[in-house]
Amino acid sequence: MAEVKEKGTFLNPYVIQMDKFADSLMHLSRTFLTLEDYKGTFSKEEIEDMFVKITDKVCENCEKKEWCLGENRVHTYQMLYEILCTVEEYGAELNVEIKRKLQKKCISAPRFLRETLEVFENAKQILLWNNRIVQNREGYAIQLNSFARMIQYTTRELDAGIFEDEHLEKKLKNHLKKFGVRMLSSVFFVTAEGKYEIHVTVKASKGHCIATKELATEIGRCVGRVMMLEQGERPIIGEEYCTIACVEGARYHTLQGVAKIGKGCEKISGDTFLMTDLPGGKKGVALSDGMGSGEDALRESTMVVEMLEELLEAGFPVKTAIQMMNTALVIGREEVRFSTIDVSLFDLYSGKCEFVKAGASTTFIKRKEGVERISSTTLPIGVIQDIEIESVEKELESGDFIIMVTDGVMDALPVGEQDVLMSTFIQGSNIVNPKELAHHILGQVLEWTGEVPIDDMTVLAVGMWKL
Repeated sequence: MAEVKEKGTFLNPYVIQMDKFADSLMHLSRTFLTLEDYKGTFSKEEIEDMFVKITDKVCENCEKKEWCLGENRVHTYQMLYEILCTVEEYGAELNVEIKRKLQKKCISAPRFLRETLEVFENAKQILLWNNRIVQNREGYAIQLNSFARMIQYTTRELDAGIFEDEHLEKKLKNHLKKFGVRMLSSVFFVTAEGKYEIHVTVKASKGHCIATKELATEIGRCVGRVMMLEQGERPIIGEEYCTIACVEGARYHTLQGVAKIGKGCEKISGDTFLMTDLPGGKKGVALSDGMGSGEDALRESTMVVEMLEELLEAGFPVKTAIQMMNTALVIGREEVRFSTIDVSLFDLYSGKCEFVKAGASTTFIKRKEGVERISSTTLPIGVIQDIEIESVEKELESGDFIIMVTDGVMDALPVGEQDVLMSTFIQGSNIVNPKELAHHILGQVLEWTGEVPIDDMTVLAVGMWKL
């Protein structure tokens, strides 16, 4: 908020209000992070509490109680501490030396040892649960912070992009009236890339219906740009007012194809892929490989891909979306179940492609002059809280292909030769149909190995061409 007031950049009251909301979320996030931290060992007070619990149970009616808990208390406490240290390092099976030492000093040695182990295990379980709570709290803090930054980014982008043009609005209103459409209001928006987005609230003249596709064409003619309907818009305008969004047409389009086979030639594969149109003239293609193979891996990778699709379609940046998914998977379960994430984000206006990876295999770019490789050494999501996500942006040309593969494809080839062999398979083909190209590459790998797949294998090919 201080930055907003000092710079005087965002005077829109809605932006200021959303900044206050984001500041509150960030403050809550910082509060979560300032609470108690992880504990690796027991404190002196906790060990003392264990000592009291054990001696209350074991020594209550013992004839040597006064001696052990009186003038010899320090040595009794030291004995307990040695047992705890040994258990922590070697488990419940204590070494012979400690057992003999305990038998010499305590007439109720077996019971003392049994109670010590029980109290220690209970205390350790509490310690683990407390650390789990701390981990979950840190995860929620990261989510809150990401959400707050997303709010700030979105409100600033919207406020900077909306503009008023009374002359253009009047011109558009008159133009649509001749076309048989009454316009109540309009909102003009220009993206960071300089592309137009126009929202109009309109209705058809009485007794008429207008195809929204034709409406987008007429709006484009009026503003002098190629306009098309935003994805998911209604097909027809009736006699009641409705709001229609039109976006400037993209310069590129993509076609994609996939080839896959399950472990041992099973029909069920643990690999899942995603192909979806995203806001801002982008195309998202993602590939996820769940831990293991078969139905469990399929269930895991499907959940990851569906979650990613929802976040991307809602407008979340891809890195933020993956980080949020990772946090949800880490804090949401006791067992570790991981999934790789491989995303190619095509900008259909500029022809650029952003590659984002978390534990994913090499991605290949098939160009006219050769094959380019994009590799990553990051961990998959669902393993640790603070995950590293690598991304790189490349400029593509019309006719370039992106080939994404799962670990099963790469692992089927000899270690040290995988990237070279894959590049050879890809470069050696003149196929321009993405589906046929994907099947050709998978067939080449299977032919090279000459064996039944030992893991799920998926090849996803995407071609991009200029309109």
